[in-house]
Amino acid sequence: MMSLIVVSAIVVSIALGYKTKINTGFFAIAFAYLIGCFVLDLKTADVVKMWPISIFFVIFAVSLFYNFALVNGTLEKLAGHLMYGCRKFPHLLPFAVFLAATLIAGMGAGFYTVLAFMAPITLLLCEKTGMGKMIGAMAVNYGALAGANFMASQSGLIFRGLMQTAGVSADTAFVHSIGIFASTLVIPVLVLGVMVFFTDHQKTMNHNVSLAERPGAFTKDQQTTLWLIVLMMAIVLAAPLLHLALPANKAITFVNSKMDIGLVASVFAVIALLMKLGDEKKVVAMVPWGTLIMICGVGMLISVAIKAGTINVLASWIGTSLPAYLVPLAMCVVAAIMSLFSSTLGVVTPALFPLVPALASSMAIDPLLLFVCIVIGAQASAISPFSSGGSLVLGSCSTDEGRTELFPQLLFRAVPIGFIAALLLTGVLTFVL
Repeated sequence: MMSLIVVSAIVVSIALGYKTKINTGFFAIAFAYLIGCFVLDLKTADVVKMWPISIFFVIFAVSLFYNFALVNGTLEKLAGHLMYGCRKFPHLLPFAVFLAATLIAGMGAGFYTVLAFMAPITLLLCEKTGMGKMIGAMAVNYGALAGANFMASQSGLIFRGLMQTAGVSADTAFVHSIGIFASTLVIPVLVLGVMVFFTDHQKTMNHNVSLAERPGAFTKDQQTTLWLIVLMMAIVLAAPLLHLALPANKAITFVNSKMDIGLVASVFAVIALLMKLGDEKKVVAMVPWGTLIMICGVGMLISVAIKAGTINVLASWIGTSLPAYLVPLAMCVVAAIMSLFSSTLGVVTPALFPLVPALASSMAIDPLLLFVCIVIGAQASAISPFSSGGSLVLGSCSTDEGRTELFPQLLFRAVPIGFIAALLLTGVLTFVL
């Protein structure tokens, strides 16, 4: 009965968020308080402590630093150079869009930010070149997802934090995040490859139209920003990788134990401020506060669900009702269905990641496989018009006619294509891992 109440609260929070367009996190916080204090009889202080402060700080600090590259135009300039380089091979434009979105998201801009400023550019290029809008939408969405899943980028950091909250060690969570990033990088390349080379895409492209104007050179501030981003990435990735390669080295172990990407990003943000690489007010304003509230609010409600034993009940049901070889497939399907109407970061992974350790232990399944299947399943349907990715793409259409045309393409073509690709990769990984 208690588990049913908590699950109902999660479903109602998602439904209310979708219906009212109010951040789901607010509803989740309210339900966490009402159920936690008045149903489970928890202390108010215990409910407040369920706010995932570690995840909150990491996203805040990293976003703060990377926002300098957005404010001073570094990332937009980088996107322009990448697309301009593809002008002689117009039929490969989807890959150029994918690569640009992946690199920019991987540099810390995050999924939502990349879609917000690259989707309009991509749809404009579709009109100029004859590239199908659905292909363009899938390319920019896939790129934003894959790049954000990079170990040192926004989604990758969230995944690592959720894994550690679920009981996975920091080193193991880092390794798992590499697997997630690699998987979400492979699927888009294969899907876009099929759509570019095995359809009439090349025939519909207008080879006589210039794809993009030549972008200007990077300014001094933009060059400095790029070097700072590269340096920070090198620092935060080198420590855990060296520790994995040389676990007995005391110096490396010590440095790795003191490494926290949120704190490192804070130092680099201060450096960027002192070097006046961007306006402080604009940088702070661009922190994804809505995403933070959604992730942390739902995280509180999930913590209440854990207290109520809901996660263990669900894990037990899956573990006793399905054979081991079908569990990864089931997790992929469940994640994809949830993601049709909700956020991967704010709802799907916070709800499903806590199931993994118990399932993996009871059914002798590699946890990496389950984590990967959840993410690729959820992101397979992120292009849905009802989900975050698809809604941002539709919002980038300049006309109502364009939105009306693109809506069914995303829902009835792009989503099934992505879902089938995710199922195929899940099947392959099930027999490999």
